[in-house]
Amino acid sequence: FFFSRPRTTSSTMGKYVQAQRKGKSPIFKAHTRTRKGAVKLRSIDYAERRGYVRGVVKEILHDPGRGAPVAKIQFLNAYRFKRDMELMVATEGMYTGQFVYCGKKATLTIGNVLPLKQVPEGTIVCNVEAKVGDRGAFARGSGCFAVVISHDEDKGTTRLRLPSGGKKTVNSQVRAQIGVVAGGGRTDKPLLKAGRAYHKYAVKRNCWPKIRGVAKNPVEHPFGGGNHQHIGRPSTVSKEAPSGRKVGLIGARRTGRLRGVKKLGQDKD
Repeated sequence: FFFSRPRTTSSTMGKYVQAQRKGKSPIFKAHTRTRKGAVKLRSIDYAERRGYVRGVVKEILHDPGRGAPVAKIQFLNAYRFKRDMELMVATEGMYTGQFVYCGKKATLTIGNVLPLKQVPEGTIVCNVEAKVGDRGAFARGSGCFAVVISHDEDKGTTRLRLPSGGKKTVNSQVRAQIGVVAGGGRTDKPLLKAGRAYHKYAVKRNCWPKIRGVAKNPVEHPFGGGNHQHIGRPSTVSKEAPSGRKVGLIGARRTGRLRGVKKLGQDKD
């Protein structure tokens, strides 16, 4: 009799590295069940474009997985007999019962929402839109703010300095909240113990603890194995590398420590 070994298919061979599993597996999804909702500016309407709308801060809430508090603001609906609740970024100094004004003719006060065209140069703003009507994109993390550097009246654009130190030019019609996002200085206090890091990331997503590639076996990571924990190959890798190999510094333009004075965007202008 002729006995042959059962053929093994390619699907049973090898092992996917964790970076690959993150794309497909459901266990790396964000933990959103207890979150309060999307934090955005009001949908832009006629009243905001021409005048202003008044709202009142009903509550300041903690949003699980977010470092900054959020404000629940109530507006009267302009078209129906009802009230609209909006979740906005809470700015430093905001309190319950405060009136918040949104629109072109709103005053320059902490928490108000204005088009950048109406905001003088040097003003500190947060929750800035990238495009008109996208309801907030930049400077939304705790303690973050952007600074209005200059207006270009001819082109209808405004130059901002973002929290990263970089510069950005946006349309002058985009809206922003006045002030600094609340919850600043959060990272000044050390976590001190693993339990706090565990709870911090448990409400965000499955991304902690992170095991180094060199600490793994060769089957689990391209940097794994060897008698000493060493990479044993260049840590840079091409952008075109296959997905199991694409670990380390992907498509790096430069590597190593940043030496010398850090050149920020503000030094050029």
